[in-house]
Amino acid sequence: MKGALLKEWESGSREIDPSLRDELILEYAPLIKYVAQRMAVRLPPHIEIDDLVNAGTIGLIDAIEKFDSNRGVKFRTYAEFRVRGAMLDELRSLDWFPRSLRKKIHQLEEAYETLEQRLGRSVTEEEVAEMLGVDVDEFHKIVHQANGVSLISLEDLGYTPDRKGADDVLDFFASDHVDDPSLHLRIKEIEEIVGEAINLLPEKQRLVITLYYYEELTMKEIGKVLGITESRVSQIRTEAMIYLRGKLKRVMRD
Repeated sequence: MKGALLKEWESGSREIDPSLRDELILEYAPLIKYVAQRMAVRLPPHIEIDDLVNAGTIGLIDAIEKFDSNRGVKFRTYAEFRVRGAMLDELRSLDWFPRSLRKKIHQLEEAYETLEQRLGRSVTEEEVAEMLGVDVDEFHKIVHQANGVSLISLEDLGYTPDRKGADDVLDFFASDHVDDPSLHLRIKEIEEIVGEAINLLPEKQRLVITLYYYEELTMKEIGKVLGITESRVSQIRTEAMIYLRGKLKRVMRD
């Protein structure tokens, strides 16, 4: 799509029509695929990326219909927000995160918290595994099952925008996706807490979080940088997220 045409529509000086809608869908199709691919690496293998893409397409169409240029937000920003939300809605409908797994994640969070308070430093996989009464291989299996765990959702912050679904706030820390002033303030407060917690992570976990969320490298690219496998990168990211979840919950609870 020509840049001038998009700017004209974004400014509100051009009405949406079927031909323009089709052009917008084609223009932003790569965005849908990009979001789906980044989300898919956090999910169990039985989740089909095509299902995410289909849901994202519906989210894009919804964004086109509801976009309001008076809000002062670029359409791409608004569209990505809606696309992610539609994909998350699809995942929720699949109920892919069973209660038994949530219980295991909670146990991991408590183990990290207890050990960190006891030792006064970052803890190792071996120490967490011992705390849980399992060997390291079993610990890795639990972490692998927890792949896809998020830090905290916008809904957890009490934010209920006029759309279904909400995204993980960690995806917003390195961007300007939030146009709601009160939500922006709350996320900034949490960003400071999480930033301090990230600095306490073991070096490799800290690098993975930084490269994935802030530099937007893929798991495969991070693996090449660190000289480890893609699956190991995913495992390290999940371990870091579980630790950060527990840390954030503890601070918000206090």
